[in-house]
Amino acid sequence: MEAQAAQEAGELGYMARLLVQATMPHSNPNTLRVERSNGLVTLRMTATGDGLPYGGIPRLLLAWVTTEAVRTRERTVTLGPTLSGFMAQLDLVPTGGRWGTIPRLRGQMRRLFTSVVSATYDNRPEGRWDYTAIPVADQVHDFWDPQRPDQAALWESTVTLGERFFLEILERPVPVDMRALRALKRSPLALDLYTWLTYRMSYLRAPTAIPWEALHAQFGADYGLIRHFRAEVRRALGAVAMVYPEARVDASSASAIRLVPSPPHITAAAQLSLL
Repeated sequence: MEAQAAQEAGELGYMARLLVQATMPHSNPNTLRVERSNGLVTLRMTATGDGLPYGGIPRLLLAWVTTEAVRTRERTVTLGPTLSGFMAQLDLVPTGGRWGTIPRLRGQMRRLFTSVVSATYDNRPEGRWDYTAIPVADQVHDFWDPQRPDQAALWESTVTLGERFFLEILERPVPVDMRALRALKRSPLALDLYTWLTYRMSYLRAPTAIPWEALHAQFGADYGLIRHFRAEVRRALGAVAMVYPEARVDASSASAIRLVPSPPHITAAAQLSLL
């Protein structure tokens, strides 16, 4: 990554800003709804199928689908003729069995694409209130045979993104380096921090302190105590620094994490290359 920029390497990707500002669960929440807060905006993800998506796989999946939607500017994204071919694009090796990558990917696909994200803007002093419901997908066709991941299906598997979700992607995509996502795939928190820092550093103009409580409300609800969340963030930032060393972040304070304006991980020219 240091030798070649994402665009030059053909690794420029995008994430849906909606799920960068408030993230998916890191582990199985065993509930049908999670809530994240970011200033005056509250985002909720609600399951309508098998449960909520969690972990690294749906984050890689979301980045891939978002990138394809931005690239093609089409709501219907083609996943490809073979399961193994698609998994290779996510840097996953197909394995079966109860805990294999194939059932995990397919399970997280069902969870992600049957979820609905709702955004509530509540400015109580002014009395303003706005609400929007955003289904991730309207339609999914999965024709792959999990027993034969290398076998091409008669029809290609596709996902048709929800219209509001698709428009959100086109209007506000967050550029990322897909190599960085693959390198951090084992840590959902590191993935979240990387995409969040990539987004924040693209417009940060002055040093900014963010209270740990606010950061916890934004994407740390998997951690019950602030001190546990703080410790995990510091550990994950070490991994993020390996892929984005230019990001200037001070997490030493017990009260707030401090961001200092830094070179963006994706240049402004590259950010516009697919738009």
